[in-house]
Amino acid sequence: MPSGLDKFAFDAAQAARVSWFFGQKLLAARVSRPVPLPERLRGRPMPDRRRILADLWTLIEQDWLNIEAGYYAPPAGGLGSPFKAIRGAIDFFADLSAVERRRHGSQEERILREVPSGTYPRYYLQKFHFQSDGYLSSASAERYDHQVEVLFGGAAAVMRRQALVPLKAALAGRPAAKLLDVGCGTGHFLREVKANYPRLDVTGLDLSAHYLAVARRELRSWSRARLVVGAAETMPFADGQFDAITCMYMFHELPSGVRRSVVGEIRRVLRPGGMLVFVDSLQPGDEPDYDAMLDYFPVAFHEPYYASYLREDLDRLWSPGFTPGERMPAYFSKVLSYRREL
Repeated sequence: MPSGLDKFAFDAAQAARVSWFFGQKLLAARVSRPVPLPERLRGRPMPDRRRILADLWTLIEQDWLNIEAGYYAPPAGGLGSPFKAIRGAIDFFADLSAVERRRHGSQEERILREVPSGTYPRYYLQKFHFQSDGYLSSASAERYDHQVEVLFGGAAAVMRRQALVPLKAALAGRPAAKLLDVGCGTGHFLREVKANYPRLDVTGLDLSAHYLAVARRELRSWSRARLVVGAAETMPFADGQFDAITCMYMFHELPSGVRRSVVGEIRRVLRPGGMLVFVDSLQPGDEPDYDAMLDYFPVAFHEPYYASYLREDLDRLWSPGFTPGERMPAYFSKVLSYRREL
């Protein structure tokens, strides 16, 4: 059972994270030129900084309640190595001018042109978030997690961690369970999984070998961790191979038709009775005060398929074949679970 001292250490670590990353978010906003609001969004209210910070701290308090309830262990450290944190901030701001150029440049500047044709699906050849090289360079892979933490003011890891709540139920009573993380990226969520379930057999699937190289480093302390380069719509796995599947922040970066192909593949490789834990952005109506901000997000951060995701009926998308289960808000995200029907 965590003690009062554990709570103090947790609060201090989270306060340091929020101060560090939210501070960089504010500084980046000051030195950047915002994208003008589209006409359709003018006059619609958006949450102010006070509201956003209050909601962020609500998420952090829920994180602690989950730790107290035994859903997962306290996260290791706060910002980690100070040298790594400073190096990440320097790199983030050094790349900011290139991001700004794309944000206010032509549509052509947002597309990756320098990769061999046919190697990757066309929809993937985007400089998502206006980031340099999209997902297809080592520099992008090293920068990504810092960039996303700045975007969410230090909340990215906390939002991901909420998926460990339904995952605990998915793994209960299955000591030999196998987990697949679809679109695992740099492996930070799988690192949290292995910290709580060190003997669990986990597989991470991602299209970017560069991001998987970072994931390999993140998971080097654990055995039973496999990383596979591949597309989620054509998974190189057997039918019913996995007992649980997690999928985080991938569906809003997929065209509508590809989403449906991925649903079919997840249904195929998840055993009947197995559970999918799905984490992605809020959608309109989940938190009405955020609706205008959600509509502005793909304009300000180059998410070409995000607008269609916002209008996606997720329960309908996962049917037939899946029964909806738990659903929890998590700041700018939501956590959903679906049970694969027998």
